[in-house]
Amino acid sequence: MRRTVFSEDHEAFRRTLRDFIAKEVVPVHHEWEEQGHPPRDFYRKLGELGVLGIQVPEEFGGAGESSFKFAAVAAEETSRAGVSFGNYSVHANLILPYLMAYATQEQKERWLPGFATGDLMTAIAMTEPGTGSDLANIQTRAELSADGTHYVLNGAKTFITGGALADLILVVARTAAFDPADRRAGLSILVVESASEGFSVGRKLQKIGLKASDTAELSFVDVRVPVENLLGEEGKGFSYLSHNLAQERLTIAVGGAATASAALRFATDYVRERTVFGKPVAHFQNTKFVLAECATEVEAAQLMADRALELHDVGELSVADAAKAKLFCTEVAGRVIDKCLQLHGGYGYVTEYPIARLYADTRVSRIYGGTSEVMKTIIAKSLGL
Repeated sequence: MRRTVFSEDHEAFRRTLRDFIAKEVVPVHHEWEEQGHPPRDFYRKLGELGVLGIQVPEEFGGAGESSFKFAAVAAEETSRAGVSFGNYSVHANLILPYLMAYATQEQKERWLPGFATGDLMTAIAMTEPGTGSDLANIQTRAELSADGTHYVLNGAKTFITGGALADLILVVARTAAFDPADRRAGLSILVVESASEGFSVGRKLQKIGLKASDTAELSFVDVRVPVENLLGEEGKGFSYLSHNLAQERLTIAVGGAATASAALRFATDYVRERTVFGKPVAHFQNTKFVLAECATEVEAAQLMADRALELHDVGELSVADAAKAKLFCTEVAGRVIDKCLQLHGGYGYVTEYPIARLYADTRVSRIYGGTSEVMKTIIAKSLGL
């Protein structure tokens, strides 16, 4: 399939990343999965390569690129190799937009240089044990001190990607009393330093996939957060969270298309080499039909992801369009990877084969960033239903 979404600059970046992944990631990725995350220094290597700072303004040590397409290239190349960059995507694709949109100049000067080099890794803490997708029901509280110099933060968060290694954590907390008439009011975002007294990392959750990315429970007990670490305005947190949902869902959609494409390539290569009943698996009609179906779905998903990328780069990606892209691309990824694993036979269930890791890693894409059911609700609303 001929694609026109990327320029020569994007392709040059792709070649650099492909070489980096082959040398620095593939040989040790199994070790990352065993320990639950890459070594801390790996993120500094990403920083040296310029990956973390692509969209960070030049004045803070980044490349100052506005295009999200470089992030798409990173998603495609890690999927192509059947590996991950740990918590890179959350750091660079989910959190940076909050800092760019709502941080003050002073906050940017404090945080963005380290953000770009990998010396300051970040996480965002929204989900709580009892809230799930219902962010308006957040119970974590932050009360302003009597002298107005700091907030006192108390609460617990769960399913926090990158929470165990993060240096800065964007914590969504309630800074005003709960109002049943407007449950979304009174939420704010506080940037908490992991060295703060009263902050602790609880269980590191054991997941069925994404094993090279740490996911943790976090606890806040009387954590003092300077008022200088309030992100944006007090009480505007819910609207801020909504602001970045389109890019978050685009990130997941691009990843879905990329993993489906990688699965198709893994399966096509495997069936050409694997012999059963005296002939390559690729020679059986069923194999050809299954891969033909997969190729068709992969191309459709790629076209939708590319269209969403183009819309996003010109500021025209709507909430509904992002929901459509996420829904379709992740559902396609689930179907295609399942079929491609089946063609591997028993070896598809062995984790040394990339298809097995894709199978486990991709399942969560229909859950995080908004479930498939939530995406359908958003799309239905856009139809006036």
